[in-house]
Amino acid sequence: MNRIASLLALALAIPLAAHAAPAPRTTQPFDSDWRFFKSDAANHLQPPADAEQPSFDDASWRVLNLPHDWSIEGPILQTNPTGQGGAYLPAGIGWYRKHFALPQSDAHKRIFVEFDGVVANSDVWINGAHLGHRPFGYVSFRYELTGHLNFGSKPNVIAVRADNSKQPASRWAGGAGIDRHVRLLFVNDVHVDTYGTFVTATGVTASQATVHVQSTIVNQSSQPQITSLQISLIAPDGKPTKPFATAPQTIAPNQTAEFTQDIPVSHPDRWDTDHPALYHARVKVLVGKRVSDENTVAFGIREFHFDPATGFWLNGRNFKILGVAIHADAGALGNAVPTAAWERRLTALRAVGVNALRTAHNPPSPQFLDLADRMGFLVMDEFFDCWTVGKNPYDYHLYFRDWYKTDARDSIRRDRNHPSIILWSAGNEIHDTPNAPLAHQILASLVRIFHQNDPSRPVTQALFRPNASHDYDNGLADLLDVVGQNYRENEILAAHAQKPARKIIGTENGQDRKAWLALRDNPPYSGQFLWSGVDYLGEAHQWPYIGHDSGLLDRTDYPHIRGMERQSWWSTTPMVKVVRRIAPTLAGPIDPGEGTDPKAPHETLFNDWTPSQTAPHDENLEVYSNAEKIELILNGKSLGSQDLHPDASPRTWKVAYAPGTLKAIATNHGQVVATEELRTAGAPARIVLTTDHPSVSSDWEDVSYITATVVDANGTVVPSATNDLTFTIKGPAAIVGVDNANNTSHEPFQGNQRAACRGRAVAILRATASTGRIAFTASAPGLASGSINLQAVPPAHNQ
Repeated sequence: MNRIASLLALALAIPLAAHAAPAPRTTQPFDSDWRFFKSDAANHLQPPADAEQPSFDDASWRVLNLPHDWSIEGPILQTNPTGQGGAYLPAGIGWYRKHFALPQSDAHKRIFVEFDGVVANSDVWINGAHLGHRPFGYVSFRYELTGHLNFGSKPNVIAVRADNSKQPASRWAGGAGIDRHVRLLFVNDVHVDTYGTFVTATGVTASQATVHVQSTIVNQSSQPQITSLQISLIAPDGKPTKPFATAPQTIAPNQTAEFTQDIPVSHPDRWDTDHPALYHARVKVLVGKRVSDENTVAFGIREFHFDPATGFWLNGRNFKILGVAIHADAGALGNAVPTAAWERRLTALRAVGVNALRTAHNPPSPQFLDLADRMGFLVMDEFFDCWTVGKNPYDYHLYFRDWYKTDARDSIRRDRNHPSIILWSAGNEIHDTPNAPLAHQILASLVRIFHQNDPSRPVTQALFRPNASHDYDNGLADLLDVVGQNYRENEILAAHAQKPARKIIGTENGQDRKAWLALRDNPPYSGQFLWSGVDYLGEAHQWPYIGHDSGLLDRTDYPHIRGMERQSWWSTTPMVKVVRRIAPTLAGPIDPGEGTDPKAPHETLFNDWTPSQTAPHDENLEVYSNAEKIELILNGKSLGSQDLHPDASPRTWKVAYAPGTLKAIATNHGQVVATEELRTAGAPARIVLTTDHPSVSSDWEDVSYITATVVDANGTVVPSATNDLTFTIKGPAAIVGVDNANNTSHEPFQGNQRAACRGRAVAILRATASTGRIAFTASAPGLASGSINLQAVPPAHNQ
């Protein structure tokens, strides 16, 4: 009887559902259950013929979920054509196909497919019809599927071909394949255009602001449509304002109209680095009285500007931009990077004092910028590593003239609502600049595109050796709203002295103390972006190195010594770190250290008390701390105290080495604010496991990092340990990557084994179910195994 009642209720509901108003806009994740085929010269696999046709047989292809970077799967080979720039990872042609069905109820909709990025030279087909081509792997794009789709029982097939076979095409590991999200968008004929809603705030103070909402509406119907908007703001606490109605406009068929509305906000909750408050603007598109579309965008209310004399200001506060450049890869995960991995990385950068990020040297994923918004990072959004003069035979210079205006416009419009973005960058160390007339023409065009699509933000460029190319004299630099320069801090300061009206920033800087003092001690110098924030794959100089060792953090997000020193200059949280210096320069005696760059193969600084030399000798110690006073104690005996140095140099001691415990005590006003203890390590004895997230879901954006550390019998990390670790899992989870930050290791990034480097390695997990206990174990011959438990949890969101 219950079953009959249920069927009767369903029957009665069907006519009501048929007449219910359809949702004005639906976004459907489109990442799951793709089929993939890789063809590359190394494996002698030829690209399939007619793979774009719906009748093509792809039953034998690998099934996977997106985002997906197939290059990180390896193998790493010296013969791979990507060479040192691409970390010797494979390149080739990747095909993706997805079968999907649509209900007949969607037949009246406008349907689009949106790609956040495809590397590279992508072509897309729907049911055999070619939709378009995009060469640049870092841009988002949208194609309309309407008119090519089947509804009901007949399926559809979308096919994507990504081709990065011509190499070298990049100076760093650029990934391969559909390495960002894909979605379907369902809208009515009258709807908000692509990236059509733009929100800015003017007159921002603590007591008031005016929010300006501009929305472009497109009419894809065959009739004129009388259209108006209802716009409301949703405050960070979730409370909406009353809706504001615009005057109606008649939009002709296949035309667009622009609507604007100013909305006053009393006592705005301003977005700031330590208070990243986000508003939302909800735009309802009305055709007559019917809601035809609804579009909601996040934004922040804040006021910032660059002042020629005093640098950067945000919400009435003057401070330095303490930035780092960061590439799109995340070590073992390649260029398909979950939000949880970025959050871990940005949290580690914030711990050393970083407040700003430069997206070197291309637009990032939308999820990266969403995270920067939520975490309160400032962002310089950079677009191009080259214009018409290439840095590699097959890089973007081949496509620049035909595509730069489209790529720039699309990226600006996609990103312009992010409150984290404070600067657009038109390029990095562009080789066109010696040809002044051409460079002037291109830069003027780019600045115009930036200002047309976003008049609210300044434009800069990462100029390189501008004095040598006369960029300051030929007017090129002064086309920029904020003059940017890579390195040579004295030159940009001289350029400001020459023209005090110039606003200046370091777009790429070294990590030495001289560069820091140039920023610290000169108010006009707005900020710097260090090269780099995190070690990255590629730009490795020569085999057997596969990565660039320049970060404040290594690939596993553990701080380098240079990151510890930077923390003493940039962080306001009390800290202290003690390091041993074994040589005055990088050409010192060989010691098993952390240097993995062939330009500097022997590290000279070590954050441990376990030297390779055990015979009596002196150790030169450096202490990095932002505290007023440091006392050093060896095995219970004080070695004296030193005060903070005004020139930011480290406090140094020469100490007769003795095994045991070395302790640093940091004090402010006589109160202990930070300590560090270094202990001499014995032989490797066991493995200790820790995790940054004890619970993990099957959501693609969610991962948990487990760090395996090799310790002695007393629990002290053994810095020389290189044991081969094997990882095993019991329960609903899978390992999606392993790493140890060693730039000379050619072990696969995907698997269950990794050698320790400096006593550490990481495994990256994702759950495979919504519930269940996950038991993770790390083992190695001769060591006691380590175990840790995690919990699988339901996904927090769908993507």
